[in-house]
Amino acid sequence: MPKQPVTGDRNFDDLAQRFARNVYGGLKGRIRLSVLRRDFGQHWPFPPFVPDTGRSPLRILDAGGGQGQFSLPLARAGHAITLCDLSEQMLLGARAEAEQLGVSGQVTLVQSAIQSLDDALPEETEPFDLVICHAVLEWVLDPEALIDHLIRWLKPGGHLSLCYYNLHGAVYKNLLRANFKKVERGDYGGFRGSLSPINPLYPETVDQWLAARPLERLATSGIRVFHDYILDRALREQAPDKVLEQELRLSQLEPYRSLGRYMHVLLKKRVT
Repeated sequence: MPKQPVTGDRNFDDLAQRFARNVYGGLKGRIRLSVLRRDFGQHWPFPPFVPDTGRSPLRILDAGGGQGQFSLPLARAGHAITLCDLSEQMLLGARAEAEQLGVSGQVTLVQSAIQSLDDALPEETEPFDLVICHAVLEWVLDPEALIDHLIRWLKPGGHLSLCYYNLHGAVYKNLLRANFKKVERGDYGGFRGSLSPINPLYPETVDQWLAARPLERLATSGIRVFHDYILDRALREQAPDKVLEQELRLSQLEPYRSLGRYMHVLLKKRVT
């Protein structure tokens, strides 16, 4: 059966559990969350990454937040989380996780595309202190326009956390597997029913988009800069603590950073 092309932004109702396991499960997920938390600990001076000094809790938007694996723990530090996602199944998972963490009262779940938040949120909703958008850009047909939607919901001086699938990593992984025909075709986009992103991105392209907007870059990290290139899965799991240690060490060091399967960029919106 031929591939069925994707003709719109991806809704994960049919693959919610597989997506959550693939992105956040096991050692892969441990690496991802460790890199993100390290970056936030270095550049986002708020609880839970620094001691609570009694400042007012922040308002956080997790845009395309799925099951809230990164944002919901921030509610335990007192912050108010608004999590939007197009997928009803993802939101059901986020609701269950919020209940398990005991933070349901601090979490607002909204079933909406990011591009439709103007209609989905109350008219009086103000911009947020932090906007998180992880593993979303590569699943939409116009990622540059999506960045503008995210900035629209970010207050001046607020922070933006972007995490996206790195096309350099996809090319390198296929070279290691000797998939030369795929490399020659440049055919890396996924198809309907696939967990491969429909629109993987070169960091150079994303960097150009960000540089043209009122954003100051604070950190850039690669996520899974070598883990996925250990083709023998048994070897990957032999020493997980050592893998994590080296992933963190190399994640901000070139040339390893640019080979991350995902890229994380932490930015601050300029005050004009």
